[in-house]
Amino acid sequence: MTAARTVTLPSGAKVPALGQGTWRMGEDRARRGEEIASLRRGLDLGMTLIDTAEMYGDGAAEELVGEAVRGRRDEVFLVSKVLPAHAHARGTVDACRASLRRLGTDRIDLYLLHWRGGVPLAETVEALEGLVDDGSIGAWGVSNLDVEDLADLPAGAVPQTNQILYNLTRRGPEYDLLPWCRERAVPVMAYSPLEQGRLAGHEALDAVAGAHGVTPLQVALAWVLLRDDVIAIPKASGLAHVEDNHAALGIRLTDEDLRALDAAFPAPTGKQPLEML
Repeated sequence: MTAARTVTLPSGAKVPALGQGTWRMGEDRARRGEEIASLRRGLDLGMTLIDTAEMYGDGAAEELVGEAVRGRRDEVFLVSKVLPAHAHARGTVDACRASLRRLGTDRIDLYLLHWRGGVPLAETVEALEGLVDDGSIGAWGVSNLDVEDLADLPAGAVPQTNQILYNLTRRGPEYDLLPWCRERAVPVMAYSPLEQGRLAGHEALDAVAGAHGVTPLQVALAWVLLRDDVIAIPKASGLAHVEDNHAALGIRLTDEDLRALDAAFPAPTGKQPLEML
């Protein structure tokens, strides 16, 4: 089995470079058993970072994750998020408490502001720091914040990660956001690294995949995993899918592969607004 590469957060914590996302999981009772089995299989494979949010299924994803990690909580690096509408001083605390109940745990390892809303960032950060102090969360970070937003964080406030949309078709962050984060040793967490499956069937990916005897989506995931400061959190709601994702860790893309992918999916040549799904 391919060993999971790790990424170091500013706190010094090491997390797997390949984790598991849960967006749109927990919403179909008929698939619940399969989704729980998939998350547990991911844990078996070393994909011990699980990302969720209070927004996903109005808490249904957190409840699913709580069931999946029951009895294995200490193996898991658990990430959840607070909605911007809740991200004021009292609301952040209340939202965290509700997430803890749904997850069936006494702590969230990393708690993120889901995106920037109308609440001043300083107020949100103060609330997050309070949750760190009382042990409810291990650390805090942000999601969907562009360079200009990050610059508005309070002086000295360092997020553990910035979770953003990043994949072969969404390379805009490479121009300024990824360099900003790298200069400050803040890893990026890439959500929808496979563009929700829409990368399947692309001619350039097909060609590279054929040369390696793998699938196009595995190539797309291997490309995201090339960066040593990027954590990928693809969702997999079936056992075969989670095993395919894990196998991407073993793909070694060549310089020729990378040139072909760059030609098909060009890097940005100027500033692009941060995209969201």
